Amino acid sequence: MGEEILINFTPMETRVAVIENGMPQEVYIERVHRRGIVGNIYQGKVVRVLPGMQAAFVDIGLERAAFIHVEEVLAQNVTPEKKSNASIAMMLREGQALIVQVTKDPIGTKGARLTTHLSLPSRYLVCMPGNEHIGISQRIEDVEERDRLRSIVQTLSETDEAEEPTGFILRTVAEGAAEAELAEDIQFLRRLWDSIKVKIKSAKAPSVIYEDLPLNMRALRDMAHGGLEKIRIDSRETFQKAQDFVNALVPEVAGKLEYYPGERPIFDLFNVEEEIQKALGRKVELKSGGYLIFDQTEAMTTVDINTGAFVGHRNLEETIFKTNLEAATAIGRQLRLRNLGGIIIIDFIDMEDSDHQRQVLRTLERVLEKDHAKCKLTGVSDLGLVEMTRKRTRESLEQVLCDVCIECQGRGSIKTPETVCYEIFREILRQHRAYDTDSYLVLAAQAVVDYLLDDASNHVAELESFISKTIRFQVEPMYNAESFDVVLR
Repeated sequence: MGEEILINFTPMETRVAVIENGMPQEVYIERVHRRGIVGNIYQGKVVRVLPGMQAAFVDIGLERAAFIHVEEVLAQNVTPEKKSNASIAMMLREGQALIVQVTKDPIGTKGARLTTHLSLPSRYLVCMPGNEHIGISQRIEDVEERDRLRSIVQTLSETDEAEEPTGFILRTVAEGAAEAELAEDIQFLRRLWDSIKVKIKSAKAPSVIYEDLPLNMRALRDMAHGGLEKIRIDSRETFQKAQDFVNALVPEVAGKLEYYPGERPIFDLFNVEEEIQKALGRKVELKSGGYLIFDQTEAMTTVDINTGAFVGHRNLEETIFKTNLEAATAIGRQLRLRNLGGIIIIDFIDMEDSDHQRQVLRTLERVLEKDHAKCKLTGVSDLGLVEMTRKRTRESLEQVLCDVCIECQGRGSIKTPETVCYEIFREILRQHRAYDTDSYLVLAAQAVVDYLLDDASNHVAELESFISKTIRFQVEPMYNAESFDVVLR
């Protein structure tokens, strides 16, 4: 089986899954009340300049102010010397209006990241107003094809009667594109930029000037290619809009579109729902019997590999090597499925054989080559760790679908009933020294009260004797496992 795209649409939510060889590789989710804003252009208002950080906060109309660094304000062709001497305080002032584009969605407690270097994507090109650079995706490796594409865009740019210089980046899907197709893209981007310039003239800060396409259309623009087997859509209205869109912009995939009217939910076709549920857990089982443990924090994600039930057939080194090879393939897929970004530390099982290390690392590199997000990988360190980064522009699957646990407040563990029991004892002694009362009433969760009345009953009796007061207990169904109150009676 090849590659497919599934689009699941409801009025409240759109979900897109990328399927490769029958397995879900990527999942994108966009909700009506929580649309991603990467690519949107705003008329912002500078609310605070931070010279010490060489950055500023900009109000673009969101709950939290967005963040822009000095490098995103400087002209892109500035020399390294001028860049090192640049001061944000000389470029921006509080209250100043500023045209900005979002490069990263708000994630966790962090606001959106901004740039003044605007870019507008189409099917084959990314337009960069005010920039004369012509770049080509690194994934187009053929030298002759790169030269051909650069020559075409260079010629089209020179013959185009534009009011200002405009740069272009040729996207990966531009490989093999005809001159007429590239010319159409350039004209489309010119018209789009002209319409944005008109809006900029009348926009008041803070306000949105340009919004990128909704998820279902972005998927067709950015992910669809001639090598796809099918693009299945479970909404007739969305399917009809998709037909119009691909006929105008992505004609090579028009024959791949398919309306899916089946009674079985479209995401059940390739067990996407099941894979989403698995991707929200820490543990990932490997076919061999080994397993991975993912721990996601705000700063980084760590991945630990274990042999588990896999004992191998020959020797320990061979067992470790096979587990690490399988883990490398699984990790590449899980990073995409979970959309994990930032710093990622992978703790492979220690391998003595340097050739085994190289093979495991090459396997991971090969899997990451298919990733749409930019990845940078280091070698195996002296501690046996592999450090890598994966570009993060949107929230991870866990951040989209989950919230902080009200029981543990995100720690991942809660205090045992025994621990809470001894905290209650200390609180009663504290109250005994501070106040004069006849008795105490302890309000706590069911598990804690059960422990106090059963396992800790002797200790309760000793405490009552020590303070010469009676202690009663009452279950509070609304209390979590760590909550309690000591009431003076």
